Amino acid sequence: MNHSKRHSDILRLLQQDGTVSIADLARELDVSLETVRRDIKPLTTSGAVVKMHGAVALASSVGEAPFEKRMRENSEAKKAIAMAVAATIRDGDSIMLDTGTTTSYLARELLGHRQLTVVTNSSDIARTLSTVNGNRVYMAGGELRSDNGAAFGVSAIEFISHFTVGHAVITTGAIDAGIGIMDYDLEEAEFARAVVSRGRRAIVVTDHSKFGRQGLVRVCAFDALTDLFTEKAPPRDISTALKAAGVTITLAG
Repeated sequence: MNHSKRHSDILRLLQQDGTVSIADLARELDVSLETVRRDIKPLTTSGAVVKMHGAVALASSVGEAPFEKRMRENSEAKKAIAMAVAATIRDGDSIMLDTGTTTSYLARELLGHRQLTVVTNSSDIARTLSTVNGNRVYMAGGELRSDNGAAFGVSAIEFISHFTVGHAVITTGAIDAGIGIMDYDLEEAEFARAVVSRGRRAIVVTDHSKFGRQGLVRVCAFDALTDLFTEKAPPRDISTALKAAGVTITLAG
């Protein structure tokens, strides 16, 4: 691959995924870390790309709000996952959603459904699905975070404890074969754990980038779930552990 072609491919990957680590770029382009660092130097000099903590991002995306930036990352995979989950939900069903970019994409895929009962702590999801198609939307209360417009804490968990729904859907920050579903934020993990306990189906939605990671806080073991939706097959150890726990793995797309 020649120098200019790699420049184009680096920009394409950044437009698709947002912020990308140097290591991931090297793997995607099948070149060394040093080659990637050399290739991004003129892009940073020109101002097209911004370098940060072992990763790079498009300069145009750096000023975006954190949630908006995360919506751009692996967006095609998240849309495919959202479509696959939406296909299993029927008009009139009840669904509980935690805050996350993939659940926000799911909310958009559910705009074609009618008479849904939706429980969420996400202001984005609540705005998307309220006042349309006869839906009823219940939003957990509490202080809204500035980065994602979601409510967390004791009051939010107490609120959702009043509901039992057909489909409880959570996102995740990390999935480890031995530990299970994990996250990096204590309040988000506690809320997700509560969501899982309120559904007849307990679904985790995640793109493949979360496989093999370890977060700071355990959300739940695999046996607390009924389904996992993703766009690429999990590594063998995670797939084996999920199947042993009785979790149905659905590959989107």
